[in-house]
Amino acid sequence: MKKSMPILGPQWSSQAKFVIELGVKAQVPIISFSATSPSLSPTQSHYFVRTAYDDSSQVGALAAVVQAYGWREIALVYEDTDYGNGLVPYLVDAFQEVDARITYRSVIPPSPEDIDIVKELHKLLMIQTRVFLVHMTAVMGSRFFVQASEMGMMSEEIAWIVTDGLSSLLDPVSSKALDSMQGVLGVRPFVPPSESRGNFEGRWKKQYPELYSHYEIANLSLFGLWAYDTVSALAIAGEMAWDPAKSRYLKPNTSSNNLNFSSVGISEMGPKLLDKILSIKFQGLSGEFHLPNGELQPIVFEIFNVVGQKEEIVGYWTSARGLSPELNQSMKVDYTASANDLKPPIWPGDTLKPPKGWVMPISGKKLKIGVPKKDGFREFFKIERDPHTGVPSYSGFAHDIFLAVLDALPFAIPHRYVPYVNESRQSAGTYDDMLYQIKLQKFDAVVGDTTIVANRSSYIDFTLPYSESGVAMVVAIKDDERRNMWIFLKPLSWTLWLTTCVAFISTGFFVWLLEHRTNEEFRGCLSQQIGLIIWFSFSTLVFAHREKIANNLTRLLLIVWVFLVLILTQSYTANLASFLTVQRFEPKFVDVQDLIRNRHFVGYQEGSFVRGFLLRQFNFDESRLIPYDTPEEYNEALSKGSENGGVAAIFDELPYIKLFLARYCNKYKIVGPTYKTDGFGFPIYVS
Repeated sequence: MKKSMPILGPQWSSQAKFVIELGVKAQVPIISFSATSPSLSPTQSHYFVRTAYDDSSQVGALAAVVQAYGWREIALVYEDTDYGNGLVPYLVDAFQEVDARITYRSVIPPSPEDIDIVKELHKLLMIQTRVFLVHMTAVMGSRFFVQASEMGMMSEEIAWIVTDGLSSLLDPVSSKALDSMQGVLGVRPFVPPSESRGNFEGRWKKQYPELYSHYEIANLSLFGLWAYDTVSALAIAGEMAWDPAKSRYLKPNTSSNNLNFSSVGISEMGPKLLDKILSIKFQGLSGEFHLPNGELQPIVFEIFNVVGQKEEIVGYWTSARGLSPELNQSMKVDYTASANDLKPPIWPGDTLKPPKGWVMPISGKKLKIGVPKKDGFREFFKIERDPHTGVPSYSGFAHDIFLAVLDALPFAIPHRYVPYVNESRQSAGTYDDMLYQIKLQKFDAVVGDTTIVANRSSYIDFTLPYSESGVAMVVAIKDDERRNMWIFLKPLSWTLWLTTCVAFISTGFFVWLLEHRTNEEFRGCLSQQIGLIIWFSFSTLVFAHREKIANNLTRLLLIVWVFLVLILTQSYTANLASFLTVQRFEPKFVDVQDLIRNRHFVGYQEGSFVRGFLLRQFNFDESRLIPYDTPEEYNEALSKGSENGGVAAIFDELPYIKLFLARYCNKYKIVGPTYKTDGFGFPIYVS
């Protein structure tokens, strides 16, 4: 008869499967503080007790980090063991919830040579994803990061994330390995500080050199704290459940001498001991020790950043509130996961700028992007060739928008520009012709100032518009005599000017007539009195007359005269302002129907859809439509006019018109309504 005892261990998840089956048969608790694989579940094996966290409990924190920095594609690097493979399905599900996915899996053999690790690292460099999630134990992970650093992969374009296998260490990472992990982000369970833990660590550092004098002092890992708490819990449960009368195994009814489960006895005290262990609750070194559902339940994970020889804490994660820079944030009530919820980490390459998560792949098929060859309005798209090498370079508003969109995407789009030109390097056709090449699958997309219109959408698709647009008419401003130096005389007609002069003289005469008999200031020689008559009326304009008025009838006359002067000056000021501003920009034409009725010539941009728009919308005579390429040609044609070999109006889209008016704003203006279009977009091929 043997005593009935629980089994503590084993160390690895791969070893635990056999021992768990043995424990179930013998009804003996199998207690492990290090078998963290999700494939081992206490709910499936009743006698299996895990005094550690399930590896799958960290996937929410990992997904939150990926979500915070907007990464959409992740390359997973893991070891080909039960520990490594067990977490993969949980990671896939967690990343799907934050709209991310695992695009590549790099599997490291269980006992790899350095060359095996180097081969996998080379494969990682060949893909476009640059967010690498490493799930390994410390022994293998240390070797992996040393090789990655030697290959120059700890650069600013790569984001490295590690699971808690490289932080909650069974085997501490060496200083050399830590040097190679600069800028790495990781997650691990949060262990709250406590007085008992501090006292224990002090005793550990004091006694370790006495027991192992030939070894460097090992830092306590989370697994070490779990091990201590496990033994403490087992001692408490043993005292509560111990019964000498039942501390034995019941032998099975078998005479077989083979080593198999049928020959294993059944523990009498095992079920009771299991119940006591599951019911224990106390404050251990690693935090609260409680085993609901047969295993420890994590509460908080901390996000750390490897900087120098330290692991700086940049934030915390809980399932209820997501990420936060500090642990106790009472104001935070909603779940959030953004970069602002973390302290700025130091990334590989010693930079504060987060990696965008992808690069252009070294090999692979590139999209053929058609681009227009333009002679005018090259602010939207411009092709310039080096005079010595002939290599083209590209610029312009549409080009910049396209690059900005590519930069914002969470993945790379390999592409090359293909100018739509003929053998003479001139435009090979209209924009409609160029866009039709997408339907013919000669282009995958087109980047340029292409407008979304209905007939084009019948054979290709467009992205959402990136610029508003619309078709409008530009005409010349009337150029009349009001622009000469005598414009100040134009607010009043000649008749009104003459009437005003007569009124001035008449008013002065009547004032003199009423005042000179009784007022000495209105007397004198003939020339003085004539000068006074003329001067007095003009001086009242600014109330500058010096003569005193003595007659009441004169005062009444002056009241009426000042009122008339006020009306006259205000009218003159308003009319002059109108002549200098609004009326000065009066267009020559205001109605499209006038152009059609009088058979005026009108212009449009060469290759644009506007030509078809004018024919369909207004029924213009096709012979009256003249194409132009540049703003300079617009200016020349409008200046000549329809009667002198030019045009009466130009029809074009608003972005081009605004560029044209920016150069010639004092000569032309937009008139009539704006006919809306759907704006500029990028046409693409969709199979």
